[in-house]
Amino acid sequence: MATEKTLNDLFLDTLKDIYYAERQIVKTLPKMAKAASSPELKAGFEKHLEETHGQVERLEQIFEMLGKAPRGKTCDAILGIIDEGKEIMEEYKGTVALDAGLVSAAQAVEHYEIARYGTLKTWAGQLGMADAVKLLDATLQEEMATDKTLSQLATSDVNQKAA
Repeated sequence: MATEKTLNDLFLDTLKDIYYAERQIVKTLPKMAKAASSPELKAGFEKHLEETHGQVERLEQIFEMLGKAPRGKTCDAILGIIDEGKEIMEEYKGTVALDAGLVSAAQAVEHYEIARYGTLKTWAGQLGMADAVKLLDATLQEEMATDKTLSQLATSDVNQKAA
C-alpha cells in the first residue's frame, strides 16, 4: 500500500523543483546576456541574474525553516525550456531575430516560475507558513516585474528590429 502523501510533501517536492530550476537559470542567464545584442536586453538579463541569486537565498531560508538541507530535484520542465532557449541562441545567432527569440525564451522561464511561485505561496499559506509566504511573494513579485519588463522591451524594441 502506498504511503499517504500530504500537502507538506508536495510543498517540499515543489520547493526542491524550483530550487533546481533557479540554479539552472543562474547558469543560463549569463549566456543569454552574452548573446543579446540589445543593450537594454543584456542589462535586463544581468539585473535578473542578481535577483535570481537573491531568490535562491530566499529558497534556502525556506528550507532552513523546514529544517531541511537545500536540495534540488531535477526539473525536466526547466531543462526543456532552457534547451529551447539554447536552440534559439544557436539557430538565430547573428540574426535580427535573435533578441526577439531571447525575450521569448526568457518569458517562457518567467511564466514557469510565476506558476511555481504562485502555487508555493498558496500552499505555504494553507500550511500556516506565514514567513515562507512573505519570501515566496517577494520572489513572485520580482518574476512578474521581469515578465512585464520583457514584454515592454519586446513591443517597444526587439520585435520591431526582428521584423
